[in-house]
Amino acid sequence: MKIGAYSFVVTDDIPSNMEAIQRGVSRAAEQSVRLLVFPECALTGYPKGGKSSSQVDMQALEACFAKLQQLSAQYGIYLLVGSVTRKHGEYHNSAILFSPNQRECELYHKRALWGWDRDNFSDGSPGGVWTIDGVTVGVRICFEVRFPEYFRELYREKAKVVLVMFNDVSEIDDLARYELIKAHLRTRAVENVCTVISVNDASYHQTAPTAVIHENGEVIAELSRHTEELLVYDYQPAGLSFGAEGRKTVSDRLTKRPRCTDQN
Repeated sequence: MKIGAYSFVVTDDIPSNMEAIQRGVSRAAEQSVRLLVFPECALTGYPKGGKSSSQVDMQALEACFAKLQQLSAQYGIYLLVGSVTRKHGEYHNSAILFSPNQRECELYHKRALWGWDRDNFSDGSPGGVWTIDGVTVGVRICFEVRFPEYFRELYREKAKVVLVMFNDVSEIDDLARYELIKAHLRTRAVENVCTVISVNDASYHQTAPTAVIHENGEVIAELSRHTEELLVYDYQPAGLSFGAEGRKTVSDRLTKRPRCTDQN
């Protein structure tokens, strides 16, 4: 299954973001991508610096959601898009999955809320696990990468691919932070015996990578920072190495607990 990660400069302007997302979909279709993931809050921009989730034009969002569902069906691509969402008066930092054969999208809401997140969003629930073409795929959002517990949930759900959506940028060029977050991603891949694919906002200064990381921790592919580009990885299930088998065997013993349920 070909999985794409599209990095672009996310702004506060929904029409501008939507144009970039459509460019990403068009490029992905040319390369027969089946699942395409965009950054955290890719559609709306991330509310910070005096911005609030309550300022998001929800009517404009609904029109974009309809268009994304249309694009998913037109190209036969699953689209995972970051956006502010609202339900029952509560705002969420959400990953929205648009499926080619479904009219209703599915959502995962970020749970590791701190700082601007805590100011703007309500807590989500466990979930964010889907099966696409026989492959179990999980999603986590930005700050959640700091906490192995959120990824252990996905391990118990037997996720083989984990997608991590970021909107992690800094006013200064903080390469140390960039390398630290990449190290977190490599660790999550190794300890959960899964492929990790991350995607970040391409704005200056990008402090998390758009990359593909193998279950052994190897960085298979990584986009240049601050560049609008499509990364494509052809995921093919394969046998585990000796070390990966060992990690899985021990992890299975350590995770004999009830499985998380997929709540939207």
